Amino acid sequence: MAEKNRDSGDNFTHFDADGNAVMVDVSKKNETERVATASAKISLSEKAYTLVKSGSMSKGDVLGVARVAGIMAAKKVDTLIPLCHPLAITKITIDFEYLDETRQIEIEAVVGMCGKTGVEMEALTAVSITALTIYDMCKAVDKSMLIGDICLKKKTGGKSGTYIRPE
Repeated sequence: MAEKNRDSGDNFTHFDADGNAVMVDVSKKNETERVATASAKISLSEKAYTLVKSGSMSKGDVLGVARVAGIMAAKKVDTLIPLCHPLAITKITIDFEYLDETRQIEIEAVVGMCGKTGVEMEALTAVSITALTIYDMCKAVDKSMLIGDICLKKKTGGKSGTYIRPE
């Protein structure tokens, strides 16, 4: 059977010419250093925000546990998203910023590797699971938390080069 993977321009590369789902063939791509940065925000009630910020949540170190969950998730993207390639990730960092005015925690993940495909999905998954873990650890205090603003902020490497999200 002939391979009919559409892999150019604005085509959706995860479908062949007949519309069937395919894993993109990256075997002929060059290995380059690839880094992706993603972010998300979680809004908390005043009580939950204060407990997390002071390290007083009864379940323990919320951000420490959430950071580990995000790192673990980034390493498992190929088992979560059907057509993603398994990757040999070489770097994952997850950082937090408290936004006092809005009672939000901003989450930023940076994922890197040298390979034939990008790490955008790994960075996006990392911030998503980090936010969900914060929610899980705080839900006894605040069920109204809101997770949002999940986005790719920057990516470098690969054929398409550098992308920086406009402000």
